[in-house]
Amino acid sequence: MTRLAPPAAIQPDAGGGALPAELQARFAVQQQAFAGDGFPSGAARLDRLERLRRLVEENEDRFAQAISADFGHRAREETLIAEVFFVLAGLAHARKHLGRWMKPRRVATSFHSLPGSSSIVPQPLGVIGIVSPWNYPLQLALAPAVAALAAGNRVMIKPSELTPRFSELLAHSIAAAFAADECTVITGDADTGRAFVRLPFNHLFFTGSTAVGRQVGLAAAANLTPVTLELGGKSPAILDHSCDLPDSARKIAAGKLFNAGQTCIAPDYVLVPAAQQQAFVDAFTLAVGELYPTLERNPDYTSIVNQRHYSRLEGLADDARRAGARVIEINPGGEAQEPGSRKMRPKLVLQVTGEMSVMREEIFGPLLPVIGYEQLGDALAFVNARPRPLALYWFGRDAAREEQVLRDSISGGVTVNDVLLHIAQENLPFGGVGDSGIGAYHGEYGFRLFSKEKPVFRQSRFGGTALTRPPYGQRSAWVIAALKRLV
Repeated sequence: MTRLAPPAAIQPDAGGGALPAELQARFAVQQQAFAGDGFPSGAARLDRLERLRRLVEENEDRFAQAISADFGHRAREETLIAEVFFVLAGLAHARKHLGRWMKPRRVATSFHSLPGSSSIVPQPLGVIGIVSPWNYPLQLALAPAVAALAAGNRVMIKPSELTPRFSELLAHSIAAAFAADECTVITGDADTGRAFVRLPFNHLFFTGSTAVGRQVGLAAAANLTPVTLELGGKSPAILDHSCDLPDSARKIAAGKLFNAGQTCIAPDYVLVPAAQQQAFVDAFTLAVGELYPTLERNPDYTSIVNQRHYSRLEGLADDARRAGARVIEINPGGEAQEPGSRKMRPKLVLQVTGEMSVMREEIFGPLLPVIGYEQLGDALAFVNARPRPLALYWFGRDAAREEQVLRDSISGGVTVNDVLLHIAQENLPFGGVGDSGIGAYHGEYGFRLFSKEKPVFRQSRFGGTALTRPPYGQRSAWVIAALKRLV
């Protein structure tokens, strides 16, 4: 048997300089492991998913505590709902369906190649790089890892340096449950992240801002590494004349203030029929008081992750005020803010213009611009004049106008009469479009994302390709004419 040579040493890309030796070495370990077992059995993949499940369940309280410490405060329940449960649900779905996903799929064969047969074989890609953000550090590190491991790949994860306690805990937990050639975590600062995305992965998966996503795409292009970019943007909520306005306001308030608005698919601004604008303000304010009767010492209300982001959000509100917007701060308990606290009061921003920073930048916090419109077409024109959002929310009971919104707008995903929930559906793809992202995952879509769907044609011994070979003459002319008539 011929023994294959080991993978060549990683070379630095043309414009980035030398890669750190340890990073190269950890990547090489995974490359070599994949070269030795490039198509793990279903049993091996299920074992890896089971170990990941145990890791999450056994460490859920420590994960919640670490994330809360990194944020300054985050409700344990928010971590359990949006991160622990989310990952466990994805694991359960993958384990249940993995056998079917792995099977080759027969597809129809073109008539001119019968009686041959055609199929598609899902094959692991190799070593997958995952760059995860700080806002949902557990979910957005492990949800793509579930898909990558189910597809039979090796995985390297670079979590955010903005959640250092969580990142260290994740690194230790993964190291205890997995061999370094199966799944590993790389911790470090932004320079480490820049070096990480320059590795020649077989696929690179990034979740974060659009600006950083562009840099990641450029770095990956040097190695022709395929990328999935899960970005963000300004996700609108459109309230129709036919909606239940108090119910809609409650749902928008709950979704906007979950994790203090630090969610990529949080409603970024609301379009309301002009005549109902004040009614929405009143209903939203009431809903905030019901959800969070107090803010400062409320264990249910999450802090802004750091002072830089807190100051950025205050800057957005101040810029809007200076430009003529009306900013309504909601403080149900009437509390004074404690020194050093980063629990930001929710703010509604009215009379906004497109030139204000709050309407040009993704907000990622508890500020909500409210914009009046006259006709549904005006609201859709407003949305469509801007970069395509990651999510769109429509509230209403008029089926024709719902269809108009779905037909005449383009977004990464849609939830009707609620917010956020399309991300939690394992049978729906999740991803952006345009400035809000490239590619989609979750469930089977994630498995296929991290697989090479290899086309296979099997020739029959009764195949007729001999009729199309040289020497050409009258017979080939007859065959070509016959094929053209059959098309």
